[in-house]
Amino acid sequence: MQDRPAAEDLLAAVRRFLTDTAMPQLQGHAAFNARVAGNVLDILTRELDLAPGFQKAELARLKTLLNVTPEAEADLLSLNRQLCDKIASGEMDLTTPGLQDHLIKITMGKLAIDQPKYQGYNTAQAKDWPEQESK
Repeated sequence: MQDRPAAEDLLAAVRRFLTDTAMPQLQGHAAFNARVAGNVLDILTRELDLAPGFQKAELARLKTLLNVTPEAEADLLSLNRQLCDKIASGEMDLTTPGLQDHLIKITMGKLAIDQPKYQGYNTAQAKDWPEQESK
C-alpha cells in the first residue's frame, strides 16, 4: 500500500517553497503573482481545516430553520435554495427566530476562511458576533 502526503502537508510544502525560495528571487509582477499564489494556498489550507465543520453546523441550522427533521437526507445546496426562496417570498425575514444569527454565522465562517485579517471581521469578533461553529 502506498501512502500519500495529506493535502495540508502538500499545501504547506508549496507555501514554504514560495516564501523561502521563490519570492526572495522575484521582482515586480512575478513577485506580486507569487504573493497572490501564496494567499490562495493559505485560503485552501483554511478551507480544508474549517469548512467541513462550518458546513455541518450550517446544515443543522438550516434543518432547524426550515423545519426539516434532523435525520432527513438534505444537502446544503437545496436547503440554501429553499431558504433563499422563503426570504424572497417574504415568508422569512430578519424577525424569523434564528435567521439573523444563522446569516451572521455563515458570514463569519466565510470571513474566517477567506479574510481572517479583514478589519470588519475583527470588529465583528470584538462585538461578540456569533462565530460559526467548526465542530
